Amino acid sequence: MTDQGKINREGARPASLFERADAAFGLDPRKDGLKLPPVAPGLPPVPQALRRPAPQPQPQPQAHVQQPQAAPAPQPAPAPEPATPPPPRAVAFCGPSARIDREHLRDGGLIVPEDPVTGLLEEFRIVKRELLADARSGASPLARRILVCSPHTGEGKTYCATNLAIALAAERGLEVLLVDADVVKPSITERLGIDAEEGLMDALADPRILPESLVIKTDIDGLYVLPAGQATARDAEYLASSRTADLLDRLTEGAPDRILIFDTPPALAASPAAELAKHVGQALLVVRADETSRAALEDAQQLLSACGDIKLLLNAARYSPSGRRFGSYGAKGK
Repeated sequence: MTDQGKINREGARPASLFERADAAFGLDPRKDGLKLPPVAPGLPPVPQALRRPAPQPQPQPQAHVQQPQAAPAPQPAPAPEPATPPPPRAVAFCGPSARIDREHLRDGGLIVPEDPVTGLLEEFRIVKRELLADARSGASPLARRILVCSPHTGEGKTYCATNLAIALAAERGLEVLLVDADVVKPSITERLGIDAEEGLMDALADPRILPESLVIKTDIDGLYVLPAGQATARDAEYLASSRTADLLDRLTEGAPDRILIFDTPPALAASPAAELAKHVGQALLVVRADETSRAALEDAQQLLSACGDIKLLLNAARYSPSGRRFGSYGAKGK
């Protein structure tokens, strides 16, 4: 028989590679599928470095949707800073004017501004320097209010208060208001030789009366006087009322160059000194050399303890280690 695989008939399609393989080896991939021969046992494993890495799934690109940005919230406008209130203006004294007789001052043993410098003036200059230093260093108007008092009568408190006011008035640009707060026995206007009817107690008793309208302007530059006014049986109650604080604030608020000097009754004789001590920043306790007892001094100091700064003034001293003599009453000093 003729081998059909070797006959190439004219016009016949030549056998394909798969057909010839099937004829030679009996393998037909179309029938049995291509099968690889089994791996011989005992072969070493393929090194990890030579292995082809398994294909990793590629991340799918994700669509990025851009969210519209919200418009920034409007910022509230900063609150305006509160305006600083202007400092209070000083109340101007608008009372009557009076001329002080210089001869009357000399007769009373007081300082006369136009006279040559005397030992008495020098002594009160020393006193006023310490008082002024504390008055100007204090932030409160209280420091510019000075109470002059004594334990008993006859120790020179009114004499010292008047001389101190005259000495302070000599300071340039300073206003000094001498207040007669001795409502029991007022004597400031008498010592200065001026007449007055209304004063401190009238303004305390009647809120309609402005205290500045009762202040007397003297012809001593910078010196003003507020008389005691009409005395009543309720003077102590008036001084203890809130009206006193309001009145004094009106006289000192907004006036850093204004000093108030209060001449009060003796601390051990009447209560006004203790009441006014609550409204001042400095107290000058006048004692008479060789007369005022230690017990009286301590009692007076206790009564004035509402004032945090109490200074001692020794009056009519006959001996001083420095050779100075402090102020005495002179011809009419009492």
